[in-house]
Amino acid sequence: MSETATLPSRHPSAPAAPPTALPAHAALIAALSRAVEADGVRAITSRVQHELESRIAAGLDLGERFRRPRPDGYARRLFHRDPAGRFSVVAMTWGPGQATPLHDHAGIWCVEGVVEGTLEVARYELLAAGADGVHRFAERGRTTAGVGSSGALIPPFEYHTLANSSDQAVAITLHVYGGDMDRCSAFEPLGEAGAYRRVEKTLSFHD
Repeated sequence: MSETATLPSRHPSAPAAPPTALPAHAALIAALSRAVEADGVRAITSRVQHELESRIAAGLDLGERFRRPRPDGYARRLFHRDPAGRFSVVAMTWGPGQATPLHDHAGIWCVEGVVEGTLEVARYELLAAGADGVHRFAERGRTTAGVGSSGALIPPFEYHTLANSSDQAVAITLHVYGGDMDRCSAFEPLGEAGAYRRVEKTLSFHD
């Protein structure tokens, strides 16, 4: 497991997140700012997980803006960008059945916590990346995460899918990244089992 991570500060001119006006939001950001000062990526992600889990358990309310789903896919909204570029926080809102494709995290560590609803998480291992552009993966576990659950991705173990497992309820997750994640690779399944084609994706925020 990697002890280092890329901590980029991409596109510094990009708009900042809305002010975290609620006291609980400001307290969370202050706690995360302290957590990312830990020594080493595993220590950082462990402290970030602790902060997310404890504050979600205490009833963290992200507010109505972060609760609104989108009809054509999950919503990705900026919650906070650290002025020093050490981390960013993104809220994702999942309508019933909405999901990601298999994707990576562009070499950036991430901690994800479930604030509302239930999410199905499947982790994958990259077995081979062929010169023909065909990547081969094997699924290495699938879990159902409820409110208060969290998990960490530390490169090179960064491949997974996320899905709202409910066909009726909205799910909300909070993602803390070791920098700005403005791109990733998605992997489209081919006809052969375990075979995928890599597609570069540019990420943006909604609303």
